[in-house]
Amino acid sequence: MKKNIKLSFIMAFLITITAVIHQRKTGPTYPKKIDVEIENKIYNLKFIRSFGGDGDAEINLEIPNKNVIGNIFYKKYPSNKDENFKKVVFLREKKFLKAKLPHQKPAGKLIYFVVLNSENKEFTLLKEEPTIIRFKSEVPNLILIPHILFMFLAMFLSNLSGMLAFFKNDDFKKYSILTVVFLFLGGMILGPLVQKYAFDEFWTGIPFGWDLTDNKTLLSFTFWLIALIFNFKRKKRFIVIIASVVLLLVYSIPHSLYGSELNHKTGKIIQG
Repeated sequence: MKKNIKLSFIMAFLITITAVIHQRKTGPTYPKKIDVEIENKIYNLKFIRSFGGDGDAEINLEIPNKNVIGNIFYKKYPSNKDENFKKVVFLREKKFLKAKLPHQKPAGKLIYFVVLNSENKEFTLLKEEPTIIRFKSEVPNLILIPHILFMFLAMFLSNLSGMLAFFKNDDFKKYSILTVVFLFLGGMILGPLVQKYAFDEFWTGIPFGWDLTDNKTLLSFTFWLIALIFNFKRKKRFIVIIASVVLLLVYSIPHSLYGSELNHKTGKIIQG
């Protein structure tokens, strides 16, 4: 039994870490990284896809070669096909090329691509798959950090509860309670507060909208609440296992996919 407990903790932690890494690599708001070879040297460039704050979004490309110059082209997203891209010239600051994309209202998006030039050669980056950046207001760390921490703990405890239930260890009940507590605090309380600060909307999921982040949180919490109710007097391990699998699948969905999006014409926030 002790071996099962230790194995459950290890497996739950590894599953949680793997899910977190997967989410970070696939999420639409995490920076897009590409490699480009210029004058026989490969540069690892990073293009941001999310910006929080009041100012303009700065694009920094680390290219020490002073022969390299470039422009960034952008327009609002979504927009009409006939709308032209606007141009901003990259300015050199030591080993960096820097350009700023104009600030947008919360949930407002811009689509952009980059053209670099060196020794009469042109390098067009991201035009086939242009990068979309979403703007948001700054979220206080006192809310953001506990939200991230509680959601991580909820994920870990969910995996742990599922593993213990699978190994028929009765401790799954107390960890199931903790799962629901942290999922409620992190997802149902702090989650809407984060969204309110970032996009000026508490909740854009069901029944008010189809925001995937809100809806997947609601789905996970509902499954875990049902699992907790069914295990209040009896032991229904299979329901706990199902709830843990549901949360794992939901957590694996890229964060902010089909998230809040500003309609530039109406000025209202919709779902992407």
